[in-house]
Amino acid sequence: MIRPDLAIGTLALALCLCGCGEKPAPVADKPAQSETSNEAAMPPVVRARTASPEGARVFFITPADGDTVSNPIDIEFGIDVMTVAKAGDNQPDSGHHHLLIDTDLPDLGAPVPADAKHVHFGDGSTRTEITLDPGQHTLQLLLADHLHIPHDPPVVSEVITITVE
Repeated sequence: MIRPDLAIGTLALALCLCGCGEKPAPVADKPAQSETSNEAAMPPVVRARTASPEGARVFFITPADGDTVSNPIDIEFGIDVMTVAKAGDNQPDSGHHHLLIDTDLPDLGAPVPADAKHVHFGDGSTRTEITLDPGQHTLQLLLADHLHIPHDPPVVSEVITITVE
C-alpha cells in the first residue's frame, strides 16, 4: 500500500529538484508525526537504487591525476554508457554528476548530501570552475539518479589528487 504522506513528500522533492540546478537541502524521508498521535515514529523509507548498466563509468577529462593547477580550477566530467540528465528527470540509464572534494564516498543507499564537499550538478552540467585553497586535494565523481541516490552498482570515478598553487 502506498502511503499518501510519503508519496506527496517524494513528489515534492522530485519537483523541487527537477531542473533547478540548485543544491537541495538534505531532506529527511520520515513523515512528520502529529502532536496528537500516539503512533510510534515510522522508520525512514528505504528506496530501491536505480540499476546502472554494465560498463558505465564516469571520469575526469580535466584535470588529470597529479596535475598542479591554479584557481579557478577548470573541471570537465566524462561519462560512458550512460547519459547525463537533470535531477528529477527519470530517464533510463541516466544520472547527474556529483563532485566529491576531499571526502570519501557517502552512504550509497541515501541521497548524496549537499554541502561544500558534495557538489551537485542537478542541472545536467558536465563542466565547472571551482576555487580551492592552496595545497593538495582529492576529487572524485559520483553519478546519481533523478533523486540524487547513487546507482547500483555505483558509478564512480577513480580518486584523483591535484595540487593547487
